[in-house]
Amino acid sequence: MKVVILAGGLGTRLAEETEVRPKPMVEIGGRPILWHIMKHYAHFGNKEFFIALGYRGEVIKRYFRDLADLNGSMSLSLKDGAIQRYDSHSEEWDVHLIDTGLNTMTGGRLKRLASWLRAGDGGTFMATYGDGLCDVDLSDLLAFHKAHGRLATVTAVRPPARYGGIEFDGDRVAQFTEKPQVGEGWINGGFFVLEPAVLDYIQDDDTYWEREPLERLAQDGQLMAYKHDAFWQCMDALRDKRLLNDLWDGGAAPWKVWTE
Repeated sequence: MKVVILAGGLGTRLAEETEVRPKPMVEIGGRPILWHIMKHYAHFGNKEFFIALGYRGEVIKRYFRDLADLNGSMSLSLKDGAIQRYDSHSEEWDVHLIDTGLNTMTGGRLKRLASWLRAGDGGTFMATYGDGLCDVDLSDLLAFHKAHGRLATVTAVRPPARYGGIEFDGDRVAQFTEKPQVGEGWINGGFFVLEPAVLDYIQDDDTYWEREPLERLAQDGQLMAYKHDAFWQCMDALRDKRLLNDLWDGGAAPWKVWTE
């Protein structure tokens, strides 16, 4: 299944790290958080990725080029520059690195991928942000989406009470709230399952996916919520990066659902 990762934002709240690289390239346990997200998806059999690039997209391009070129053993002829590769250990991923504009908003980045997402079977696809880790069972999430037959499913999570929230009508999203939730509040945790028709809800580059498109989908009864009350953590600030690194270094990273 096609997986979109929105990786083009400026990451201004993590400026200490993002002056020289995009937020998805900030490292957790010596690997970019983007790699961790992709390992999660690949564990559930989703290995075709569309990375929506913007701010310092060349850093992400260089990373994947080097990941493909430099893994495993090789022989190099200094005489003519010929390279022979042997036991490459690169991931079995198809990665499409798509420039979606420096100042494009999240909805606009999705819209710019429309021709890619509608190509081939043009069917259901997944999408998430390039700065959040979760231990959600993606196969169960997909089955939930298919069972309800709506255009979109969002993974709702319970974070610290500093975000706007979601209100429900059963499992259907009724509306979004602006005020931070306390106690039992749920928020948009990313990890979407979407039908191509959601792209028609996006107007242009200036559209935030989290605003008009999701709100209209909710109003039309086309947005379901998969409630995930286990681990989820967004890397918004240095304290979040430290937390994620501590979990990884301590061998207690809940999002590490893969074994290899």
